Amino acid sequence: MLKKILIVFALIVIVFVVVVATRPANFRISRSITIDSPAGAAFSQVNDFHKWEGWSPWAKLDPAMKQAYEGPTAGVGAVYSWVGNSEVGEGRMTLTESRPDQSVGIKLEFIKPFAAINVTEFSFRPEGKQTMVVWSMDGTNNFMAKAACLFMNMDKMVGGDFEKGLAQLKKVSETTSKK
Repeated sequence: MLKKILIVFALIVIVFVVVVATRPANFRISRSITIDSPAGAAFSQVNDFHKWEGWSPWAKLDPAMKQAYEGPTAGVGAVYSWVGNSEVGEGRMTLTESRPDQSVGIKLEFIKPFAAINVTEFSFRPEGKQTMVVWSMDGTNNFMAKAACLFMNMDKMVGGDFEKGLAQLKKVSETTSKK
């Protein structure tokens, strides 16, 4: 009887490993919003990590979060790092691309609760007097991350945060462009 239970358990584990192994490793999460202001208003908010506190969906999750800035105030080479509670974890962002009113590229390094390196991009596309802002993140899941994705929808989780952040970015950008 014990032997049959162990065989069934082993088969379940093998099937689980095969299913996880066949899941795609690469992922992309992307959300967009139309802002009633010129591209420069939103670009300036994203291009300067010091301004993220006004719109980032994670900024208010840990009031005691330790934050540090390095390099230039804005643009390529600017660095923002944080250490916070379990909701925000620990990580670092480095601005790798800054094309005024067009795009911002960021190397996003998570340290805790899990190690990962992703590429984040913001693009700003004028549409008349409005601007379409797209926030995307690309990365590669290791085996453990692929297994976790079987039980939780990362696109909905992270995408929901992107939607909140873009809504706040819209408010901030539209307010600052009217001043």
